Amino acid sequence: MPTPSDLDAITLDHLRAVPSEKWSTFPDAIGAFVAEMDFGTAPAIRAAVHDAVDTGRLGYLSAPVLAAHQEATAGFALRRYGWEVDPAWVRHVPDVLAAFEATIRHFTSPGAAVVLPTPAYMPFAPLLRHLGREVVEVPLVRDGDRYVHDLDALAAAFAAGAQLLVLVNPHNPTGRVYEPAELAALADLVDTYGGMVFSDEIHAPLVYAGHAHVPYASVCEEAAAHTVTASSASKAWNIPGLKAAQVILADDGVAAHWREHCLWTEKTTSTVGVLAHTAAYTHGEAWLDDVVAYLDGNRRLVADHLAARLPDVGYTAPEGTYLAWLDLRAYGLDRPGRWLREHAGVAVTDGLRCGAAGAGHARLTMATPRPILQDILDRMTAALTAR
Repeated sequence: MPTPSDLDAITLDHLRAVPSEKWSTFPDAIGAFVAEMDFGTAPAIRAAVHDAVDTGRLGYLSAPVLAAHQEATAGFALRRYGWEVDPAWVRHVPDVLAAFEATIRHFTSPGAAVVLPTPAYMPFAPLLRHLGREVVEVPLVRDGDRYVHDLDALAAAFAAGAQLLVLVNPHNPTGRVYEPAELAALADLVDTYGGMVFSDEIHAPLVYAGHAHVPYASVCEEAAAHTVTASSASKAWNIPGLKAAQVILADDGVAAHWREHCLWTEKTTSTVGVLAHTAAYTHGEAWLDDVVAYLDGNRRLVADHLAARLPDVGYTAPEGTYLAWLDLRAYGLDRPGRWLREHAGVAVTDGLRCGAAGAGHARLTMATPRPILQDILDRMTAALTAR
């Protein structure tokens, strides 16, 4: 299992030696914009991938491989979230965006508007527009230090003809982990208007003590009957390049509709990715728990540093995910992402890429060795205080 000293020992030179998107796009800056970890992955996953190569399991997906994947996913959902899932309702897809596109195409009417609470994961809006859909941005609102959904605005969007709500839980980029009462209120609203929900739960394994992930489709029968849930091990075990994810369907009608219309989406899923996910869900939880504990230290480091040295930066430690949503509006920066890259040598995601509600904000990926995270914070502090 990884120890704090093991993770602390990873250096910038180690990371830059691998030409990943995160570490090659801006070679003169510290990469903190891509939502992936700098910690490698679990030994069980590495063993599964090596075994796939060594034994020649590089062909098309087979029924036994898929059955093991379904059982592993259902077992993990039960142990981790208390969600009893029929393994037959677990479907395979190459990634969450593929599941999202299939849901838009096959569970909504052609041209129907989609409700996107913002700030939002960056690819959602452009993909929707590419599919010819109106994107109805509904900004999240503040309830104290927490972001919550604006139920009145969501109701107005559905009343105006929108057919689907994008729910991201745990939320990217704010880090909220929505509570059962919040999810039940959403379910009641969506059911009232006969809408659908695409629930992106890719960050679900990355939740901190004091909070618990509740799958949206598990809160009531109404939610189950109008939801397509997408999940993946790609964030929690750092394997997005293996191109596999899951769609979990909790209702007979939704499952039948998926099987009838979305099987071609399943066909592009990677065999090695499915094997890796099976290993993650079956043998990777101890590694995951150690990494979540380390990430908990990272989010607290950010909170302590900002409170002591950059008190004008708005920040609430995330309840889940490894993302820090930074409010930099006090500094009057038009595009804080670009400014921080140019003046601090830190590459973050500019908040406007997450929708109009993200203006003046930046998303920082904290899943990096603590000495590197401290370097990021020191660079930002020096640049902002000199401004």
